[in-house]
Amino acid sequence: MDVLSDVIAIVRTGQPRSARLRWHAHGGQRFPAAPGSAGFQVVLQGTCWLTPPQGGPPVALGVGDVVFFPRGHGYGLADSPTTPLAAPACDPYDDAELHASASVGRPASDVAAVTVCGGYRLDRARAHPLLGDLPDMVHLPARLGRRTELRAAVELLAVELDRPRLGTDTLVPSLLDMLLLYILRAWFDDHPQDGVGTGWAAALADPAIAAALQAIHHDPARPWAVASLASQAGLPRAAFAKRFTAMTGQPPLSYLTWWRMTLAAQLLRTSDVPLSRIAAQTGYSSESALANAFKREYATAPGQYRRQHGATARRRPDGAS
Repeated sequence: MDVLSDVIAIVRTGQPRSARLRWHAHGGQRFPAAPGSAGFQVVLQGTCWLTPPQGGPPVALGVGDVVFFPRGHGYGLADSPTTPLAAPACDPYDDAELHASASVGRPASDVAAVTVCGGYRLDRARAHPLLGDLPDMVHLPARLGRRTELRAAVELLAVELDRPRLGTDTLVPSLLDMLLLYILRAWFDDHPQDGVGTGWAAALADPAIAAALQAIHHDPARPWAVASLASQAGLPRAAFAKRFTAMTGQPPLSYLTWWRMTLAAQLLRTSDVPLSRIAAQTGYSSESALANAFKREYATAPGQYRRQHGATARRRPDGAS
C-alpha cells in the first residue's frame, strides 16, 4: 500500500457516519467538538455560512465546497452569518445511526442549502504525524475542472443518502472512505511546497524521501538500515538522514520503529494472529524481540495489550480478559 492509504487504514476505526441535511430559513446548528474524530461538510445545493473552529469570521460556502476538520473541532453552520446556532439536529459523530437525514430551520420555508456531513473515528492513541500537519480546518473551494474524483465521490454519496436502495449500507461506508482519501489527497496536492519546505506535504512531494517512505510501508519487515533506505532514496547516507529528519520530524529508523509498533498494535487489536507471526511481519526475529520493543513503546506486554484492547475484550460487556 502507498503511505497515505496505509495511514488511513491504520488510524481510522469503526464505521464512518454520514447525514444529508436540508437547511431552511433561520436554520443554524452547532456541531459539537468530538476529540478523536474527524468530520466534514460538503455543500450540494445553495449557499450557507460556516463558523470556524475556535472563532474567527464566518466563511461563505457554495455548491461543491468541501470543509474538513481533522481533529474534530466544533463549528457552526447556518443559512446566514447572523442566524443563531441551535443544538444539534443531527450529529455526524453519533453512534446511534450510521447514515441519516434531517432538516434544520423552518421546514415550511424554502430550502436554502443542502449539505452532506460526516464523521470518522480515529485512533487517538496512535495519531500519525502526517495528519498532525493538517490545519484545524481544511477548506477546499469548488473550482471548475479541478478535483473531478472528489466531486464524483460526493455526487455518488449524495445519491445513496438521498435514495437508499439495495446495497446502500455497503456502498456508503466505502464512499465515505473514498471521500476521506480524496480530501487528503487534494490538500497534499495543493501544499507540496515543491520538496523545499518541511512537514509531510513536503516529504510526500519529495521524490527521494517519498521513495524511502514507500519502501518502509511496502516492506516493514525488511531489516532496513539508514544506508539501505538512503539507497532507495538515491541519496548519500548523511544527506538522506538529515533530509528525512527535517521533513518528517523523526530520524529514519525512529520512524521505522514507530510504524512497526503501530502495525503490531493494530494486529493485536484486530486479529488472533500468533505473536510469532506478528514479529515476523513487523521485522523482529522472535517473540521476545517484539515484546521488548513493544514494552518500550506501549509500557505493556503484547499479550496484555491484546487482552485489554483486542476483539475478544470488546465483545465482552465488562471488557474482562
